[in-house]
Amino acid sequence: MDMIELLFDNIFTVPVALLIFAIILLKSSIIFVPQNRAYLIERFGKYRSTKEAGLNFLIPFIDRVGADRSLKEQAVDVPKQGAITKDNISLHVDGVLYFRVLDPYKATYGVDDYVFAVTQLSQTTMRSELGKMELDKTFEERDALNTNIVSAINEASGPWGIQVLRYEIKDIIPPQSVMEAMEAQMKAERVKRAQILESEGDRQAAINRAEGAKQSVVLSAEADKAEQVLRAEGEAKAIIAVAEARAEAIRTVGEAANTESGQKAIQLDLATRAIEAKQAIAKESSMIILPDSATEASSLVAQATSIISQLNKRA
Repeated sequence: MDMIELLFDNIFTVPVALLIFAIILLKSSIIFVPQNRAYLIERFGKYRSTKEAGLNFLIPFIDRVGADRSLKEQAVDVPKQGAITKDNISLHVDGVLYFRVLDPYKATYGVDDYVFAVTQLSQTTMRSELGKMELDKTFEERDALNTNIVSAINEASGPWGIQVLRYEIKDIIPPQSVMEAMEAQMKAERVKRAQILESEGDRQAAINRAEGAKQSVVLSAEADKAEQVLRAEGEAKAIIAVAEARAEAIRTVGEAANTESGQKAIQLDLATRAIEAKQAIAKESSMIILPDSATEASSLVAQATSIISQLNKRA
């Protein structure tokens, strides 16, 4: 027992005690403030200063940290609540509020609980804004509704040192009867659009068929026209070719007839045709008329020869 008391007396001497007191005093006078946070310092219960991120010093046993405020952006879930639109439709709406502390002093001493206060303010503001809009507009103009809510909250939360960054509506739930009516309306709209699209398709198909028939008739008429033109051109060319051939044949015969041998050939041809004509008459008729003289054929040839001579002289 004496050894323990002796050891205790040696350790806790006055210098050691002073050293321990100095360490405790130094530790209580130094504070480290984290990034994006602010410490509000009170002296004897009264606000003294705001310490920001980094190394800071206090007066031990006199100064103390009265509040610790985060300067980061915070997200708070706004509970579901009822609201009535301009056209007297009851809705249940919930959302998410994003804000941050701009002034730690006002957020601490200007309101008791700034998170609760800004949440309640967002609920009342949302009910007020929904009361200015009809049901259809709440779905169509949700962005505008969010913007109006943020603007109204910022005006009211200025004394609290709070800045509302944005407000997002998560769900807008109308009554079951209204939902059924909206579904019926949407179904009718879809049926209407389907019928319009079907009629437009039928109309376009009819137009396409008419255009096709028109093009077919036009092409057929053009083909017939081209065929008639080609046929006429072919017939004209054929007639011209036949006429040219006949003219050439006549020219050739005329040139040959001007010669002595040509005249003899003509006489022989005429005599031959005369004999063939009489033979044909003899075959067709039961009566045969013979010439009075044996020189009938030669007389025919002579007559034909004189006729040709006269024609040549006229020419």
